[in-house]
Amino acid sequence: MLLAASALSSLTGGAAWAAEGGANDLLLKKMEKMEQRIQTLEAELKQKQAAKPDESAKPTRSAAQKDTPKDAKNANAAAAPSDTPDIRTNSAAKTLSSSTPPANLPILGLAPSPVSGLSIGAYGEIKFGTMQNPAANGQWQNGFDAARFVLLPTYAITDNIIFNAEIEFEHAGSGFDADDKLHGTAEIEQIWIDFKIIDQFNWRSPGIDLVPIGYINQHHEPTQFYSVNRPELYNGLIPSTFFAGASSVYGTIADGLRYQVQVSSSVEDFGGDFGLRTDAKTVPPFPTGYAPGISGLDALANSRPVRGDFQQLNNSLAYAGRLDFAPAFIPGFAGSISGYYSPNVTPRGAYADTGELLGHTSLAIFDAEFRYRVPATGLELRGEYVRVNFGHPENLRANNDTDPINNVGKSMFGYSGEIAYHVPLGTILNSEWEAVPFYRYTYENLQTGGFAGTDANLPTGAGQRQFHTAGLAVFPSPKVVLKATYQRVIDKSAVGALSDSFLGGVGFFF
Repeated sequence: MLLAASALSSLTGGAAWAAEGGANDLLLKKMEKMEQRIQTLEAELKQKQAAKPDESAKPTRSAAQKDTPKDAKNANAAAAPSDTPDIRTNSAAKTLSSSTPPANLPILGLAPSPVSGLSIGAYGEIKFGTMQNPAANGQWQNGFDAARFVLLPTYAITDNIIFNAEIEFEHAGSGFDADDKLHGTAEIEQIWIDFKIIDQFNWRSPGIDLVPIGYINQHHEPTQFYSVNRPELYNGLIPSTFFAGASSVYGTIADGLRYQVQVSSSVEDFGGDFGLRTDAKTVPPFPTGYAPGISGLDALANSRPVRGDFQQLNNSLAYAGRLDFAPAFIPGFAGSISGYYSPNVTPRGAYADTGELLGHTSLAIFDAEFRYRVPATGLELRGEYVRVNFGHPENLRANNDTDPINNVGKSMFGYSGEIAYHVPLGTILNSEWEAVPFYRYTYENLQTGGFAGTDANLPTGAGQRQFHTAGLAVFPSPKVVLKATYQRVIDKSAVGALSDSFLGGVGFFF
């Protein structure tokens, strides 16, 4: 461009130059600026190409959607919400050179970070609506809940050492402030470092990690399920979000077959206030009393492991394993089987309402689930079965706490089946929208036979429940969902469950 300008200048006569010299000088300056701009754009393009992540190292989509047809227009198979990767269970190695400064390599999040190797993702959900309050004789009451906002910082220390964390704010904040009406928590839900060794074997360092039980416990972001609240099996039988101090190994056995084996701190049969734990790391002394962590009304919801300040109430370790499969010969199908075992969930110093010391009891959880997006259609099917067994239910606090209606037998179980249909809505606001009407049936029995202990055995039937859940989830993007859900709850108590609800929700995950 400069050569052309020079040639043009040399052909111009002296008189013309004298008359038009100012205009030509202005033209030359404009050309120089254009050349500088082109050089700048070329440098930016090279930088973006160098920073582009290696496609082979991207987190994989969920197994259920891995083989789903991509042509939504012709096959009526719009991307399902579980296409959004969950990096915390599938950390992706990034190529970082030790000889040159690494480029920005986002693992999760919308854009590269100014800090090389660092990215920030987030998910959250807002809930509102009306529900029956069983504590108020089933009265319908309106409500609003900023349920959670979660930050997901991820940092690729090297191409084989990756840091992950999940910092969660629940119910509008961490304060108990009368003026601001806050009643929430702030907690570290996950924090660990992955050491990527080979595809078949990798190590997750000691930290706080999800217990590998069920699908929704591993993928509990609001875009991964269609109801406003999490599926019912994950509100007790699996105490989602179920996480603990843990370390694990994981890898790929073969194409479409992955595993994880974990050692973690154990759940505890202690549901009392944290401050009731003594300096000796025992339950409060008799006859103070304490609430059970495991009961025939709440299942395992209040038994989750302690994660802070060496406050565990027993020395037991728990063991969990999970096998994920997505066979290539069944496109659109994925599932998993998983198990959890603790040899003892009895706290130190545990006692019955009579003062008698309680012995050990073991706990085992088994889960099997599947997800199937039928190829070339919008039809999606899901199913799950969970079972919890106790070695010695006579040693559980619920059977020895003077409350005769929350007793626990030898086992608990539940199952669910769900049908959904994905309906493309076309392009709205420059995005491909999708509607997903769904229906889910769930049955739970938290009070099977075999009660034992000092309490009278007078269960009311409240532990035997049916849930009919139906609604609509609208996805303006795979990263955002708008939900509406109606739930009918039935149990075998004399007055019924009295806990139906109409709820709306907004969720996001990016």
